[in-house]
Amino acid sequence: MVNAPHHYYKTGSTVQLVHFLIMMAHEEALQTTTDSEEESTFPSEEEEDFDDQLLHFEERFDDKENTVYKEKTPSSAHHTRATHKHLSAFNSVEKLKICESDSDQMPAAKRARTLSWKAETDVDQVPQTLRFLPAREPGPQLSAADSHSPMSLFKLFFTESAVENLCHNTNAQAARAMAKGHKYKWTDVGVDELYRYIGLIFYMSVLKMSSIADYWRQDSPFSLPFPATVMSRDRYRTISWNVHMSHPDADEENDRKRGTDQHDRLFRIKPLMDTIRLACKAFYHPRRNLAVKERLVACRAKTGMRRCTKVKPTKLGFKFFDLSDSSNGYIVDFSVYTGKNSFPAGRGLSYGAVMSLLDRKVLGSGYHVYMDDFYTSPKLFTDLFALKFGACGTYREQRKGFPKTATNSLSRSSSRGSIRWIRDGPLVCVKWMDTQVVSVCSTIHAAYTGEHMKRNVKGQDKWKMKSFPCPAPVTAYSQHMGGVDLSDQLLQYYSAQHKTMKWYRKIFLHFLDIAANNAFILHKELHGNMTHYQFMEELIAELCGMSQKAAPKQYSTDHVPIPGAELTSDIRRVASVGRRICVHCKAVHRKKLQTPWKCQACDVHLCLQLNRNCFQEWHKSL
Repeated sequence: MVNAPHHYYKTGSTVQLVHFLIMMAHEEALQTTTDSEEESTFPSEEEEDFDDQLLHFEERFDDKENTVYKEKTPSSAHHTRATHKHLSAFNSVEKLKICESDSDQMPAAKRARTLSWKAETDVDQVPQTLRFLPAREPGPQLSAADSHSPMSLFKLFFTESAVENLCHNTNAQAARAMAKGHKYKWTDVGVDELYRYIGLIFYMSVLKMSSIADYWRQDSPFSLPFPATVMSRDRYRTISWNVHMSHPDADEENDRKRGTDQHDRLFRIKPLMDTIRLACKAFYHPRRNLAVKERLVACRAKTGMRRCTKVKPTKLGFKFFDLSDSSNGYIVDFSVYTGKNSFPAGRGLSYGAVMSLLDRKVLGSGYHVYMDDFYTSPKLFTDLFALKFGACGTYREQRKGFPKTATNSLSRSSSRGSIRWIRDGPLVCVKWMDTQVVSVCSTIHAAYTGEHMKRNVKGQDKWKMKSFPCPAPVTAYSQHMGGVDLSDQLLQYYSAQHKTMKWYRKIFLHFLDIAANNAFILHKELHGNMTHYQFMEELIAELCGMSQKAAPKQYSTDHVPIPGAELTSDIRRVASVGRRICVHCKAVHRKKLQTPWKCQACDVHLCLQLNRNCFQEWHKSL
């Protein structure tokens, strides 16, 4: 506690003494503000009470000095406390303005001390490194020594028990539809038949046609014989009309609760959704870098859960929040947005969505979570850091809590590669000038550690690559948010989505996409010997009950290619002597192509070239 000068006691001016105490309190507040660039602080209840006492004594003595009575209302005092309490730790300029307005006797040097943006030449303190402690060994929770077919991996997500429950609810829905007067032939669907139905859906996702009926057309040059061998067109349609994830009777009971807190908007999809979410977390544990992003499943059904986003390719549909592994695009967990009360934490949609996906008991601690500007906020990042999750993401400058000061900030005239940053405890906000300003916040990285990023720059006469300094958070964000893009690509390559009449069937098709995508990633992690197309081809064959590919026939050692005639010593005639017409080209392609090779056992001439192997094709039919 600073003692008052002796002359205050001599004069006995109580008013001057109180003003001195106020001035010293403001000096301490300013010192705390300017020295707190490394750690954010918030006023305690004792400090608030002390401010109230100073305000009370100042008003009393001002009244005595001026003989004017002015009553201080409780609401205005509360407003003063709230103003001091809710200022962000970043906005020290605003704190300084309050101090300056309260006391004109503050030294000018201290009034000039403000929190400003720093450049890349300033050294940033390296933040605390979070120790990575996953709950399980990262990667697939399956043995790589065992053989895993595409169908066995797909059944991890669409288990036989889940499909059996799906059949039960589908049969109940069909019985209800028949009772209402729908006239079509129906027999109860079984587990094997439903798997074949799913196989046809994936078949249609690989081979796109303009309509479902085209897959069964027989009078077209583009006719496909495969779908008719698996299921008739009418049977496929009736299953599609009645596929149901919940029991219809339970649906009616839930619908009666509409408008109350007991009503569940996701009731029709919850049985299957819970099964898939549990499987996504059970059979794979993510590596350190995670990504959070929203995804829209296109749908125009009139429900209260639709979202509209004009800036994305899918404008209207159901919003999914996905947590994926940045290294391979595996979807670890997801949730469906149902409206304002989806996440009742009271912190907003973006805060609740991220917190609902990050379960420390399931994941462990020390993870790095990357997200876009829809989610990033100082409150979310500090709370995640308290839970031992690092976070990094782009941010919106107008969002509450981010630095608003313009001192030493970037401007339109700043050169490309310029860097500015402000640190507040674990939070660092950086701005980087690319073609436009990029703003990123992080609790993982230092502001600048010497990284560079290459950009294509137009010179006087041609374009050339040039290297620019780049902040560490921007580099890491560009690298690890690619996992979300990879997940989007995998889902779009062979998407099962097509037009349906019911909203919950749209989500059912999206569940199929998630299961097939995650099954492919598991197979790639375990074996890595299939492309995405080959995986889908084998999965479709297994689901539809096709026999496995027969092992290649072992040919006799007599069936070997030999020259059709004795070699000549004339080098100019080596390529032309003994050439005869290929029997396979003549029989199959109606072409008279000559070849110098023939089969030793069959004694027929056959082509043997890099782009035409008639020798192999001929012996397949033997």
